[in-house]
Amino acid sequence: MSVLVIGCGDTGLRVARMALDAGVRCSGLVRQAASVARLRFEGVEALQQDLDSDGLSLPVADQVLIAAPPPKQGTQDTRLVRVLSALPPPRRLVYISTSGVYGDCGGAWVDEHATLRPLTPRAQRRVDAESRLSDWAQDRGVELVRLRAPGIYGPGRLPIQRLQRGLPVIRPAEAPWSNRIHVEDLARVAWTAMTAAAVESVYNVSDGTPTSMTDYFLRCARHLGLPEPPQIPLAEAEQRLGAQAASFVRESRRLDIRRMREGLGFEPKYPDLDAGIGASIAAQQG
Repeated sequence: MSVLVIGCGDTGLRVARMALDAGVRCSGLVRQAASVARLRFEGVEALQQDLDSDGLSLPVADQVLIAAPPPKQGTQDTRLVRVLSALPPPRRLVYISTSGVYGDCGGAWVDEHATLRPLTPRAQRRVDAESRLSDWAQDRGVELVRLRAPGIYGPGRLPIQRLQRGLPVIRPAEAPWSNRIHVEDLARVAWTAMTAAAVESVYNVSDGTPTSMTDYFLRCARHLGLPEPPQIPLAEAEQRLGAQAASFVRESRRLDIRRMREGLGFEPKYPDLDAGIGASIAAQQG
């Protein structure tokens, strides 16, 4: 068995380590020379290529993980087009997508059968990517697994600077529902999806404990020993937080992860924020 990780950053490298621990040969594709050195230090075969340039050359692998994000502009994933044109078909391909493809669900629980209603160009690019992958995989007999992930947190990903700057949060009574997953759990569920005997075509992946961004920021402040951020009304937040932040507060949903738990047999190591934030801080300090 051989594994290729396209976009071997924080999450991808964690998956690569799991592959190496299992005795599996693993290659990782990255853009920067510093990332190449890091992969080689870890024992991962490093491939340095730019997904935004023509002439990609990708190796044959049994299992492929695509953790590279789409471009930052437009409604289509032109980056993925280049990848798929150069990728020899593997037995199984796992793609890390986003729960943003569901759009605003009014706080309702959302399972994998929900209609995709992406509200932002960022989410529309992911829907485009999922559609392209589905067609490509079906034409080539590739087993495709899409992981719809929410906000990712973990070591090096906590909102320390935001809290230090004292930026406001939406007051709890008005804060929309949102979901999160610790980066270690995201890597673990990706590896599980790559290696399980039988899989579904799509999974919602999260810690299973929906809360709000306000709750997340308040918990981080308490764990970090920082002052709690000021709280403002939702309407004011949409005006003050900028276009990208405002796009998040306009969406409210709770991810149903029963398929991940019951079908894939996966349980998060960090099923609640206090455990995950505490572990993240300990890892940063260690």
